Amino acid sequence: MKQFIDFIPLFLFFIVYKIDPRVVDLAGHEVSVGGIYSATAVLIISSLVVYGALFISQRKLEKSQWLTLVACLVFGSLTLAFHSETFLKWKAPVVNWLFALAFIGSHFIGDRLLIKRIMGHALTLPEPVWTRLNIAWIAFFLFCGAANLFVAFTFQSIWVDFKVFGSLGMTVLFLVGQGIYLSRHLHDADPTTPKTED
Repeated sequence: MKQFIDFIPLFLFFIVYKIDPRVVDLAGHEVSVGGIYSATAVLIISSLVVYGALFISQRKLEKSQWLTLVACLVFGSLTLAFHSETFLKWKAPVVNWLFALAFIGSHFIGDRLLIKRIMGHALTLPEPVWTRLNIAWIAFFLFCGAANLFVAFTFQSIWVDFKVFGSLGMTVLFLVGQGIYLSRHLHDADPTTPKTED
C-alpha cells in the first residue's frame, strides 16, 4: 500500500490539470484553476498534506518519502517561479534515478542490500535471490526514469497522462512480476536461517 501513497497528489494534479483553465472566486479572491501551473500548486499543497499527515500519524517518514516530498517542493516551486513546466518534467526522472542510485550503492556500502533492508523482516530468501531482486529494482527505476523523460519531451500532449497512469501501470506490473518471482523462490530459503531484522 505504501507504494501507492505517492500517487494521491499525482491524481489530484491530474484532475486539476485536465480542468479547462478558468478563474474562480475563492473566499473573495480570484484564483486560476486548470492547466499546468494551478495543477503544480495543487501537487505541492497535496504533497505537504499527505506526507504531513503521515509524519504526524507515524512520527516519521521513510527516506523515500522524504525524497519524493523534497523533489516535489523543489521542482514544483521552480516550475511556478520560472513559469516553465520543464522543471516539473525532470522531477520523475531525477527521483527514479536517485532511487536506482540508492539500490546500486547498497551493493558497495553497508552489509545488506537495500531490498533486503526493506523486505528482510518479512521474507527469508537465499542471497542470490536478494541480489537478483535488488538488480531488478535498479533496472525498474532506471527504466521508469528514462521512460518518463522520453515521454515528457517527445509526446507533449500525453506526458501528464503518462506521468500518472503510465507510472502507476509500470509499478503495478513490476510488483506483480516480483510477486510471481518471489513465489517461486520462497521454498528455496533455508528454514533454519533467522529472518533479517531492520
